[in-house]
This record gives sequence, C-alpha cells and structure tokens, in this order.
Amino acid sequence: MARVENKVEAGGTAHLVAALAKALRDQQGLTQEELGKKIGYTASAISAMETCAQPASDKMLAGLEEQIGAGLGVFQEARRWMLLEKYPARFRGFSEMEAGAFTISSYETLVVDGLFQTEDYARALIGGSYPSVPEQKREELVEARLLRRALFDRDPAPMIELILEESVLRRPFGSWEVLRGQLRSLIEDGQRDNVCLQVLPLDRGLRGTYAGDRGAMKLVVTKDHEHVVYMEIEDQGILISDPPDVSQLAHRYAKIRAQAMSPDDSMNLIERLAGETQ
Repeated sequence: MARVENKVEAGGTAHLVAALAKALRDQQGLTQEELGKKIGYTASAISAMETCAQPASDKMLAGLEEQIGAGLGVFQEARRWMLLEKYPARFRGFSEMEAGAFTISSYETLVVDGLFQTEDYARALIGGSYPSVPEQKREELVEARLLRRALFDRDPAPMIELILEESVLRRPFGSWEVLRGQLRSLIEDGQRDNVCLQVLPLDRGLRGTYAGDRGAMKLVVTKDHEHVVYMEIEDQGILISDPPDVSQLAHRYAKIRAQAMSPDDSMNLIERLAGETQ
C-alpha cells in the first residue's frame, strides 16, 4: 500500500520520473487506467507513482519505457538512478563501485553477503531487522538487493570471491526452509566460472591463529583499477581508499582466505548442510 511518508522520502529521480510519466501520458491521451492496463498495473498504482506515494519499481520503469517512452530512453536511464535511491544512504556511494568492479572479495561473519542473497532470505532478514522497516520500504530494499545480482552476468564478468563464516550457514532467518533455499542458491552460484566460494570453519580458533576476529570486509578493485575496502558497522558505511590501510586489510583478507576451507571442501559442506537443515 502506498504511504504518505513516501512522498517526503522520495528522491529526485522518483519525482522526475513521476513528472515525465504524467506529461507523456497526457501527451499521448491516456488515462491512468489505460496506461495501467498497458503495463500491467492498476490505475491507483499509476496514480501513486505520479504522486510519489509509491515510486516506480524497476518493472514499472521498464513498462513505461516500452509504452510511453517515445524512444527517449529516459525511463531506461532512470532505472539505474532509481535503484540507487532505494539503497540505504550508507551503501549508495559504494554501490556504483560494486556495479563496475573488476574484482570483489568479501568476507562475511553474520549473514550471507547481499550480492548472494535469495529473495526469501533477503525479505526475512530485512523484515526481521531492528528497528523495524515499514512493509513498502522493505519491499523496495529487497528489490534493490536482488537487482545487484545482475553483476554475476555482466560482460565482462567480474571475479567474485566470498568467504563465509560457517556459522552463517547454520543461522536461519524466517524459517529453516528459507535457509535451505539460500544454501541451495549458494551451491548454484558457487559453480559459476567467475565465483569462488569458501567457508571459514567454526573450529578455526582451536587450530592456532584466527584472522577473522575483527569483522566483515569487502575488497574491491574498481574498473579504474583502484583498490578500496568497504565495511559496515552498526548501520555506518565506511569506505577506505588510503593505500597503506587498504594494503593492511588486503593482507588480513589473504590470511582469512588461507585459513578457510578449500573451495571444493566448502561446497561439500554447504551441500551437506543443505540436506541436514531442519
């Protein structure tokens, strides 16, 4: 359901899309109901989009481009900027780097990396967060997170590494079935040529040093071959680009990777857990 506060929170792209959609709809002599039928939405949904009570989804933008775009490409271009506005503020600056990255190397300690999350897992995770997220905002965040998966199939494809703490594979969100689906999805993603998936076992601390005790991190080589590190701590996004600091974190990541299970052993563990999960 469209919410009044969305009108206040809607960003510049949402307002621009709303104004353009209404102008082009009027120019082409279409009512809100007629446009809605053309792109698979109700008249109230078109009205909500035009007033920013419910900004356009990615699917709606694609429909608007096809039906009333007039060959201008404005709604197609808006898809990228609208997506940025749906991300939490802390993530927006980094999201552009991620989308164009040459390599991405992630270490996650609490949840599956957002790039690898299934729809059900993302919805359960976001829906169960504190403070709670309004339903409409939750759905926008889920949509934005799933659209990040386009990175897997980008041409040229980036090289993507993911190291997960074993505890992440055992922690359910929503239900055990949601976790099983997430584990099965990890197995599929781990078979991609441009993906390397490893698990840091629970007993690592019993066997000497444990390099992952200072938390999650994401190392990125950008399309311009700059090296940066992104971390999130209590809803704060931290982007590190100073070469000495990046180098130190890269060495720590390399140690974590060396302490993790091999890719083959990691996949065997995930497959076993997917079968054993309650």
